[in-house]
Amino acid sequence: MALITHSQIINAPAGGVFDVLVDGGNFAAWNPTVRASRRLDSGEVRNGTRFEWDLRGFGKVVQELQEFSRPERVRIVPHIKVLQGGHRFILTAQGDSTRVDHQLEMRPRGAFRLFAPMMGLIGRKNLRDTANALQAHLEKQP
Repeated sequence: MALITHSQIINAPAGGVFDVLVDGGNFAAWNPTVRASRRLDSGEVRNGTRFEWDLRGFGKVVQELQEFSRPERVRIVPHIKVLQGGHRFILTAQGDSTRVDHQLEMRPRGAFRLFAPMMGLIGRKNLRDTANALQAHLEKQP
């Protein structure tokens, strides 16, 4: 199992950061690891809200929001046969800024376990790219 962590400070309020993170249908607009994204259900965004992403390195993957606690925490969990885990975001308001603690868990299943050492490398790169893109998106000048 690979658990990859990263922390960053984003110059944006926690509520705004949270809103971007739970808007999975628009991830492709700012996240370079997602080639296309769309929401699969309707209504209020909450625990169980589902999206489909065309995810770099994996293709089309359904994602589900879990551990939904506005605006402090959310986990995005992929539904994919070869991998279990998810990306947990823990947000802490710091004045007008937000500390974002990322926890990316990747547990390969089946024959994919042979690629476990590579999963750490891929996960670290994807996490770094996502964190950098999130910060750039939220801190861009209007």
